[in-house]
Amino acid sequence: MSLENEKAMDNGEPIVWIVDDDASIRWVLEAALEDKPYLVKIFDSPLTALKAYDEFPPAAVLSDVRMPDMDGLTFMEAIHELNKKIPVIIMTAHADLDTAVKSFQSKAFEYLPKPFDIDEVATLVDRAVKRYLSGGVKKVKRNPKAEKQPLNIIGAAPAMQEVFRVLGRISQLDVTVLINGETGTGKELVAKALHELSPRSDGPFVALNTAAIPRELLESELFGHEKGSFTGAHSQREGRFEQADGGTLFLDEIGDMPVDLQTRLLRVLNDGSFYRVGGKSSIKTNVRIVAATHQNMEQLVREGKFREDLLYRLNIIRIKVPALRERAEDIPLLLRFYLDKEAKGLGLEEKNLSKEVTQFLSSLHWPGNVRQLRSLCTWLTIMAPDKTVYMDDLPLELQEPVQTKDDCDGDNWERPLKRWSEAFIKSGREGLHTSAEQLFEKVLIEVALKASGNHRQKAAVLLGWGRNTLTRKTQS
Repeated sequence: MSLENEKAMDNGEPIVWIVDDDASIRWVLEAALEDKPYLVKIFDSPLTALKAYDEFPPAAVLSDVRMPDMDGLTFMEAIHELNKKIPVIIMTAHADLDTAVKSFQSKAFEYLPKPFDIDEVATLVDRAVKRYLSGGVKKVKRNPKAEKQPLNIIGAAPAMQEVFRVLGRISQLDVTVLINGETGTGKELVAKALHELSPRSDGPFVALNTAAIPRELLESELFGHEKGSFTGAHSQREGRFEQADGGTLFLDEIGDMPVDLQTRLLRVLNDGSFYRVGGKSSIKTNVRIVAATHQNMEQLVREGKFREDLLYRLNIIRIKVPALRERAEDIPLLLRFYLDKEAKGLGLEEKNLSKEVTQFLSSLHWPGNVRQLRSLCTWLTIMAPDKTVYMDDLPLELQEPVQTKDDCDGDNWERPLKRWSEAFIKSGREGLHTSAEQLFEKVLIEVALKASGNHRQKAAVLLGWGRNTLTRKTQS
């Protein structure tokens, strides 16, 4: 045993491993943990780390996923064969739903997408070491049927990586989930992923949009009815709770549910039973509820439109699905995916987007989110005349997009400005601020002159300048 390790053991210091083939990551993490009360050992490969196990047995491990000689998940299995109590934190720059789910199903302590916050890493390592010293993680029974990954939820953006992390964390837990997100963001796709990754995956997935069904029919849709219970009830009918027995019931737009039906839903969640409309016999149900909404539920509670106690029951775990404008880096991936999917579905030639079109579409606001993007891919697959799509091939409403409030607030131009700035710096040039300021003023002056019909006094007012200032800047 080395003197360094003997000193660590004599001082009672636990050992933390950092395993990553990227030297810069190893250096950053080692520096972040240097003042902590444990010995940090760094390795450039899992095989090198495993050879050091007898000499430096870890109390916690930070491991990358993609490494040359062994992937991080296989490495984690090897660690747990040596000691099941060792917490392993999985890091990855290639975060996706499949990796997140497999990490947690392989008993990862935590899943950490790159780039990460250094303070967050230090806190996680502290927690992992404390867990190890307190006796390690408890063994959780896993459902082997849930190992399948049938859904393709695409996302490399940090906001989507957080969605993947939560899905992976709760994939084997039979808890109620509330999904928040704007219309068109893919809330039902997330709900289906929850179902397919859960122990209920062999059961039915039943969806009901509570906003799309008239109030007088919604109760019957949910709970079913007995023959003759109301006008038109000519036979007994099962409701969605019975149809979803043993599986998952997805209640979309739960914020639009009438208050009296909220009371009935709360009773089902509390008691696990219900009555059909007109029924006298209680019916037991074994259903997992996943609800979704685009609304602010806390605001609905304050306005008296939603029961606070029901929100508590639904909001055990909340998943926030980001708007497409909040994950602009995913737009090229989504465009490629849906162009391929629509071409195969329609039996047509797959289209390719020119670089200019891809950049333009990535800068749009997308009020309809992924649903709007997919509709565009369908339109382009059918209507674009050539294999490559150019700016002139886009629908007119995209070439001249409708201005929104967010456009005026700056949300729609800050992202392309950021990308332009990053490209400027990568090019090796200097004077970023000067170049940006000149370009910024040039664009503002051109827009103001156009809006004023080249009337300099009016243009100066629009710009908030004096006329002499405008004259000086245009001359320069």
